[in-house]
Amino acid sequence: MLFIAGSITVVLCTFGGYAAMGGHLSVLWQPFEVVIICGAALGGYILANPAPVLKKTGAALGQAFTGKRYKKQDYLELLSLLYMIFKLAKTKGMLALEQHIERPEESSLFQQFPNVYKNHHAMTFLRDYLRLMSLGTEDPHTLEALMDEEIETHHAESYQVANAFQTVADTLPALGIVAAVLGVIKTMGSITEPPEVLGRLIGGALVGTFLGVWLAYGFVGPIANNLKAMYDSENKYFQCMKAGLLAHLHGYAPAVSVEFARKMLFSDERPDFYEVEETTGALPAAQ
Repeated sequence: MLFIAGSITVVLCTFGGYAAMGGHLSVLWQPFEVVIICGAALGGYILANPAPVLKKTGAALGQAFTGKRYKKQDYLELLSLLYMIFKLAKTKGMLALEQHIERPEESSLFQQFPNVYKNHHAMTFLRDYLRLMSLGTEDPHTLEALMDEEIETHHAESYQVANAFQTVADTLPALGIVAAVLGVIKTMGSITEPPEVLGRLIGGALVGTFLGVWLAYGFVGPIANNLKAMYDSENKYFQCMKAGLLAHLHGYAPAVSVEFARKMLFSDERPDFYEVEETTGALPAAQ
């Protein structure tokens, strides 16, 4: 809802302030200026980005609309799953995880944590490294380097859409100038008209500059920053899994490994030690 609140604030403060100082809102109604600016921005977006980025655009806008993807409850669920995995591995060995890793849809372990289970990228990451560990990969430094590379690649891939929106935000002011210049060209064709007509035409032309700057800094740029914040949050989700897995590989107890994972989270999303202890203490025995 913050997305809606922010958008309404931008619109009300801009047009409300303009009307309050005596401006005529009807002058700002220039639909063809909007067509020029937004159409050119859309065309440029399509020209500048490969098909995979274009396909992700709709989902990215949906994420920006709904807000942050991961909240404290999501991290509590992830930490609880990690705790059960580590406890099962400690009591029955890494091979006991094989049935869960290979057939998660039949796993009583993963099915207890539906939000993690439905997260395709997180499940793939977790299962891949648990599989490597069950196959005998015991060097934490080797796995850490591999995890870092994968997380960095995933993060860069996620940032593609946010960077594409930022590029649009950077170009919108210039496209606004293009629309304004075209309006001035049209005005010059009516140079013999009386001043009141010329004034209206020039005002309409300048709306292009206003729209370009307003859309760039009022909407598209903030959306790009919103997406970057969400992708940073997603990166922390993977960093949390990485820290827990590496701590387990170093031989720490399940509760300690989970504490390593918890410490990776941003403070506003991080459950405290006692919340994690209470949640994991109420979990059923791992099987």
